[in-house]
Amino acid sequence: MLLKIGELARQCGLTVRTLHHYDDIGLLTPSARTESGYRLYDRTDIARLYQIQALQRFGLSLAGIGAFLAGTDLPLASLVDKQLHMLEDQIQRATRLHERLSRLRDQLTRGEEPELADWLTTLESMTMYDKYFSEDELERLAFLYPDTREAAEWRDLAAEVREALERNVTPREPEAQVLARRWMALLERDTAGSATLFAKLDEMYLNEPSLQERIGISPEMRAFILEASQEIKLAVFERCLTPEEFRFVRENYGKRMREWPPLIGEVHAAMKKGTAPDDPRMRALCLRWLDLFRSYATDNPETQAKIRLALEREPDLKSSWIDAEFITYLRRGMAALNPA
Repeated sequence: MLLKIGELARQCGLTVRTLHHYDDIGLLTPSARTESGYRLYDRTDIARLYQIQALQRFGLSLAGIGAFLAGTDLPLASLVDKQLHMLEDQIQRATRLHERLSRLRDQLTRGEEPELADWLTTLESMTMYDKYFSEDELERLAFLYPDTREAAEWRDLAAEVREALERNVTPREPEAQVLARRWMALLERDTAGSATLFAKLDEMYLNEPSLQERIGISPEMRAFILEASQEIKLAVFERCLTPEEFRFVRENYGKRMREWPPLIGEVHAAMKKGTAPDDPRMRALCLRWLDLFRSYATDNPETQAKIRLALEREPDLKSSWIDAEFITYLRRGMAALNPA
């Protein structure tokens, strides 16, 4: 099986430009080309790409990697062993990669040639998570690695959601909302109540189709859970608003939901840094907050007051991301927008 450069880049988490550069400097030259001149990579090329990526993780420059690969007959199994020793120092954030490399090492030691998919999955593990998370953040995200207890809980819950969808359960039904409550509770637990981590996970999920397939959570499942979660909150708003007010909220509540977690994370960061409520940076955050709030709460002060009261009092509208200290800080920022 041969892969074109775009397919290889997409599947292993690198850019086409990077692969072009590797070819230009003689580090990774594709074994074949099409009649039109397009690069084609085979299993041997991808094994070499793995070596390049592994050696970069040891801190070698590209020039050093080229010299190393040109002057050594180090077996792939030995190289994998070396990387495993390095990863043992970072085991909390690299459990999945550790498992994959061990499997490759065993195959190579037995004289077996790993399948193309094995190399691609290993390359993906080495590149994908680092694009979105710092080392400290990855240590907090145990559920990303398949052999953890947290990952097993997610697999079980995902199977229940998948089965509910197959039975055509709708987001407004109690069963769907029970699943949504469990889902969001796991998400808050496994992101340590961090809106920033939640936002990064969401970005990674939406940008990495291969991740969606691997973890078994389809876009349809994600949409189902989000809609069921929104229905829980909308039921609360319906009780405290007039029919006209509620029609507007229902129509607009979910439209900009993805903007809330990163904004909450930014406010948290400002509070942690000690940014003054009247600082221009905090002022900008407060203006964004007001814009998002008004997008579903209308510009009517009376309607806004009802919604704010519900957000303060109703358990189904509360989030672990927003505690009393956060609310106090945000209120001081809002007050600074319109000083008396």
